[in-house]
Amino acid sequence: MGSKELIARRVALEMKNGDVVNLGIGLPTLVANYLPADISVTLHSENGFVGLGPLSGSADADLVNAGGQPAGIVPGGAVFDSLLSFALVRGGHLDVTVLGGLEVDVKGNLANWMVPGKMVPGMGGAMDLVAGARKVIVAMEHTAKDGSAKILKQCSLPLTGQGVVSLIVTELAVIRVTSAGLILEEVAPGITAEEVVQKTEAPLIISSSLSTMRSA
Repeated sequence: MGSKELIARRVALEMKNGDVVNLGIGLPTLVANYLPADISVTLHSENGFVGLGPLSGSADADLVNAGGQPAGIVPGGAVFDSLLSFALVRGGHLDVTVLGGLEVDVKGNLANWMVPGKMVPGMGGAMDLVAGARKVIVAMEHTAKDGSAKILKQCSLPLTGQGVVSLIVTELAVIRVTSAGLILEEVAPGITAEEVVQKTEAPLIISSSLSTMRSA
């Protein structure tokens, strides 16, 4: 199982029956493929959908998620303009949003929309999504391409939101953000807590019930 699939499968287990969920572009969109069969989740996309389907080769090419991937729509879904889509977000109607991250810190701050000096198309809806959802899950690889830590004592990049992150899921671990600090709750198969600590700049509290990462 690849690292992205492992992350997506674990994030999918956080969903509860009846949740309205926004999946950010990139890795988070894969979560749609692994949602448990015994629950009903409504997928929201800021480009104007509720009721998006999983990514598949049979999806309607004209019905795409925010990342431009054909996703189709399930029976009972709806299509509308961006005004209504963001009214749902800003009105507090999202239970969960899942986004990628460039940096997350010990206070639950998230930086995920730009690196200074690099061209970016804009922040998209990320700031609204992290402010409007009841639960924010960051799904990302544990370290940057150069091996540097992405889970930090303090973010150095421009913030998307302050104190918004609830849970961090990487290919190495599941880390919960609390007022007491970052709690390491699960480690991936074959990974030790010590390895996770070594690759994390922020201090980690090892849970007394530390377990192996679950997957859908």
